[in-house]
Amino acid sequence: MLPVRLSREIIYQSKWVNLYADKVRFLDGSIIEKYHVVSFDNGAVGVVVENDKDEILLIESYRYIPQSIGWEIPAGGMDDNESILDTAVREVHEETGYSIANCQHIYSYNPSNGSSDQVFHVVQAKAVNCVGKFDTNEVKSIKWFSKIEIREMIHRREIVDGFSLTGLLVYLCK
Repeated sequence: MLPVRLSREIIYQSKWVNLYADKVRFLDGSIIEKYHVVSFDNGAVGVVVENDKDEILLIESYRYIPQSIGWEIPAGGMDDNESILDTAVREVHEETGYSIANCQHIYSYNPSNGSSDQVFHVVQAKAVNCVGKFDTNEVKSIKWFSKIEIREMIHRREIVDGFSLTGLLVYLCK
């Protein structure tokens, strides 16, 4: 048995994010009148890209909300009816200029399952070659790092993005 949604009030909707207030009955019969839910119509995909030297490609990304610039894996939202692997190929190309091959979906998770239905997918792939330029509006730079450097960056708290941390840790632990 799971909690049951009895009704839903729409507070806000957009193509990016929705906010609802659900009326929910829990297992003991108690009811929460306004259980706030952040909802996303589509998932997101992060990609751990390797090269032939066993290095991992990171992007140095501008982030508006925390007002920061930091190292992350290439990632982004899935378009309507877009597959996980197609999103991986598109996002890596947009954010790094690289084409990729041997894409493999290695993990899916919900980063905030108490308040959101968002799902993140982690893909690993091999870099084929650099076929274009990256989006300088979103990305400051790209750089290849060894796995040892990645572990050290995590230890020094230089990688703080949750999607990147989870993706890299899943990849490094396999």
